[in-house]
Amino acid sequence: MRIDPLPSSAVEAAAAFHRDGLPPVFKAITETREEVTLVFAPADHTHRAWRLAAVQGLAREHAPLRVNAIAGDDEAAIAAAADYLARSPGVTGQYFVLDGRGAGNPLG
Repeated sequence: MRIDPLPSSAVEAAAAFHRDGLPPVFKAITETREEVTLVFAPADHTHRAWRLAAVQGLAREHAPLRVNAIAGDDEAAIAAAADYLARSPGVTGQYFVLDGRGAGNPLG
């Protein structure tokens, strides 16, 4: 579920998400009764805390349905993360920041 662009200020973005972004998320969760992955546009580190708190709260409130969030603008990375989440039934309440440029193989 794509989240509309939000202000660059973390405080303003959090307020806009909770005011305008949550109603469609609640609707999607209650109508489909399926897992939800929120897709945020990239943002700096000041947005991490409110985004993580929001997704954790949603996951707790709607368990056993899974709710996760990812941030990025690379469509291939978003698709790969969505595929990973679809194959990971134990993952919920997480916020993943994607880097489509790749950081390389951490094991190689």
